[in-house]
Amino acid sequence: MNKPQPKKGILDIAPYVGGKSKAGPGIEVVKLSSNETPLGPSPEARAAFVASAASLHRYPDGNATKLREAIGKVKKLPPEQIVCGAGSDELIGLLVHAYAGAGDEVLYSEHGFLMYKIYAQGNGASVVVAPEKNLRMDVDAMLAAVTPRTKIVFIANPNNPTGSYITKDELARLHKGLPPQVILAIDGAYAEYVPASPSPSGRGRGEGSFSIINGPHANASPHPNPLPEREGISDYSCGRELVAGNENVICLRTFSKIYGLSALRLGWAYGPPAIIDVLNRLRGPFNVSTPAIEAGIAAMNDTAYTESVKHFNTHWLGWLSQEISKLGLKVAPSAANFVLVEFAAGKHSAASAAAFLMERGLIVRDVVAYGLPNHLRITVGREEDNKAIIKVLADFLA
Repeated sequence: MNKPQPKKGILDIAPYVGGKSKAGPGIEVVKLSSNETPLGPSPEARAAFVASAASLHRYPDGNATKLREAIGKVKKLPPEQIVCGAGSDELIGLLVHAYAGAGDEVLYSEHGFLMYKIYAQGNGASVVVAPEKNLRMDVDAMLAAVTPRTKIVFIANPNNPTGSYITKDELARLHKGLPPQVILAIDGAYAEYVPASPSPSGRGRGEGSFSIINGPHANASPHPNPLPEREGISDYSCGRELVAGNENVICLRTFSKIYGLSALRLGWAYGPPAIIDVLNRLRGPFNVSTPAIEAGIAAMNDTAYTESVKHFNTHWLGWLSQEISKLGLKVAPSAANFVLVEFAAGKHSAASAAAFLMERGLIVRDVVAYGLPNHLRITVGREEDNKAIIKVLADFLA
């Protein structure tokens, strides 16, 4: 050989491809392909980001101490059991690097997040995929796929790109069925979006009217035709209760979704001290930048803004699901900030629909790489974006 060669298996990895952001020349686009919040981050987070420019010549706090304390305070978790990373992606990668390698197996469900596979392959581990039922993780299938070689079981709850979730009881049953040396990694990237059950007063988070507090859509008027109050989800758990008292559970979270800080690459994990210690030993000494830390602190503390974004999403998620269903398309139930839509074959295929939408400046996500060639994933957008999607889809089907 006359040139450097990567480790065996690296060139077999299919690179991750994010959602498209451009259409044809001269076409102004609305990007609904990457599950970004259309409302942007908290104004307080924006201000904190700008203020951090004064200290760009200084290294950040390598332990992200104040950020971990802010997360701990808001989420009611011990800061010493939190580790921060450059997006939850980095923490997923570190977890696989630390606990799985050649001869080991990493397990996830059929339509799970692609980075689980990529990180496993990159570390020489084998990938095992358990089948799903009705676009939903099957606990029995997952447990049946566990072998003596299994090191990590990944579950995204809610899952991307299906939007489905498993219940608190199912999650507990999955964990109970795993050997104690197998790590259960619960990816809660969309956990903050799960619609909560309505409050006793009747003004639950799923009501048709909403307002955005101090954000780019401040004082947004209620929708003229509010939906009936959406039924909240009372049987969901992000899995945090499983961390206490167990040595093999870790919960992963991100600031890229409801907090609107995708560009800053910021995530965190909550786990048992031993696993957190391992991740701290592996991560870079300054893996989270000062602007990310400062914006993250402000975003985490602005709970009123986060709640208003959730309320906005709950309303429009229900509206999109209802209106797309009226067009005769099948919409998978979603607990996240997107809908997964099934299309027919032939001229009304998912690929044809994506091309039709793109020609009109609406970019959605094909999910062929997730084994769903007949589906498109559509992120909840601004009011005008959501209405445009319905109009263009109606034109396409006509």
